[in-house]
Amino acid sequence: MKFLKQIKILTLSLLVFASCTSETKTAVATISAKSGSNVSGKVTFTEKDGKVMMIAELQGLTEGEHAMHIHAVGDCSADDGSSAGGHWNPTEEDHGKWMANPFHIGDIGNLVANAEGKGTIEKETDLWCINCEDETKNIIGKAIIVHSGIDDFMSQPSGAAGSRVGCGEIKAK
Repeated sequence: MKFLKQIKILTLSLLVFASCTSETKTAVATISAKSGSNVSGKVTFTEKDGKVMMIAELQGLTEGEHAMHIHAVGDCSADDGSSAGGHWNPTEEDHGKWMANPFHIGDIGNLVANAEGKGTIEKETDLWCINCEDETKNIIGKAIIVHSGIDDFMSQPSGAAGSRVGCGEIKAK
């Protein structure tokens, strides 16, 4: 009898512990070439404890800086990436530099590609979420767009970043 009571206490303790640990959510955007480019790669989003970490690893870029943005529509079917719509801007802020005023939460910034055409960029924020109910934060069903040029952080609404050379729909894993 004492053994059964100990099992019940252990089971209850494990259930309480499990409910206290936070869930990790993951989403991925597989980037495919657009506008005649050779761009490819993956953007991984991981949410834990209310923050989302984004890691983009791309190749096939021309050397230099390339703007990246979250776009409103998770559709990369158009050859030029136009099916992804405009920048995701649910809070209706002006376009700008990441975490500066003003900026919208689809503004990621510029990724730097080396001479081999490879580049990475990381961001961490509590302004995004994965599969949450808050449509001003939920990135699922949106798209990542990689541009041919740099984001000037001033031109409205897009940053004058040039053609769309890569696109990937953000999907929950």
